[in-house]
Amino acid sequence: MQAFLKGPASISTKPVAAKEKSAAGSSGEGKRTKPIPWVEKYRPKNVDEVAFQDEVVAVLKKSLEGADLPNLLFYGPPGTGKTSTILAAARELFGPDLFRQRVLELNASDERGIQVIREKVKAFAQLTASGSRSDGKMCPPFKIVILDEADSMTSAAQAALRRTMEKESKTTRFCLICNYISRIIEPLTSRCSKFRFKPLSDSIQHQRLLDVSEKERVKISNEAVSYLVKVSEGDLRKAITFLQSATRLMGGKEITEKIITEIAGVIPKETIDELLLGCQSGSFEKLETLAKNLINEGFAVAQLVNQLHDTVVESEDYSDKQKSAIVEKLAEVDKCLADGADEFLQLMSLCALVMQQLTQNT
Repeated sequence: MQAFLKGPASISTKPVAAKEKSAAGSSGEGKRTKPIPWVEKYRPKNVDEVAFQDEVVAVLKKSLEGADLPNLLFYGPPGTGKTSTILAAARELFGPDLFRQRVLELNASDERGIQVIREKVKAFAQLTASGSRSDGKMCPPFKIVILDEADSMTSAAQAALRRTMEKESKTTRFCLICNYISRIIEPLTSRCSKFRFKPLSDSIQHQRLLDVSEKERVKISNEAVSYLVKVSEGDLRKAITFLQSATRLMGGKEITEKIITEIAGVIPKETIDELLLGCQSGSFEKLETLAKNLINEGFAVAQLVNQLHDTVVESEDYSDKQKSAIVEKLAEVDKCLADGADEFLQLMSLCALVMQQLTQNT
């Protein structure tokens, strides 16, 4: 009987030892620095590092000095630093130890229906918070709930949130982040201090991209950086992502404008000029061939609409009447594409109208 009992015990010790060994090995491997996207690597660590949003930074700095923080509503284009700003402020307020306990961050990827607002957010908001940190520094006796991309929340969930914001005002502050403030219900916007995040200026973006390039030892000319800024349209996150993609693609060689054009999916100027020449020729067959080639090469028609708009508006070759007709059609096509229409049919419809406008006077 004893031999029978000893047998399994002796066998079971080996896997445990093996597990311990593997666990030790994995913890040793975990100490190595893991590669992380540059967007996360260079995200602002404190409020002072946030670029170009002076009004928001000034308000948050006051709250960091001990003043109370209102409920906040950040809105503006993507990639302008909305999420980064509130996360940096929360880290400074609560320190690295309390940050996880005091901040509840819900993104569009999380479920944020009326049930979650009633249960999860309400339960978190009702918890009391002390006014001291583990390092001895003072910290405010409230928690922060960050609702990222709040404009994608249902109206019912937003309506459920407004009562919680009022009732738990002593223990919780809310920060709503969205791209379109018009999609937030009026009772919520009136309970928050609104801050508009402006698209970053070209000079600020240029400087940040140069800093990242220097730290990552990327070979890129000033002209290529300027083109990268132009392509990203005020979205610093997009610009840094394009820079990282171009670096990986080139493998240490210098990054040129041509590489950025390819990575960003920008349609080359020559292709747009060729399409406009095809419209001027008056040949529908030629136009159809050019449109098919454009689609087959993988270019997005939505991108063409954006670039064609700038080309037509800035051009001096068209009359005001022609410009207004073409731009109106561009708006229609953009709406149809957003609703899921077929790209080729929309492109042909657009090209047919451009051809009609350009061949009327000839």
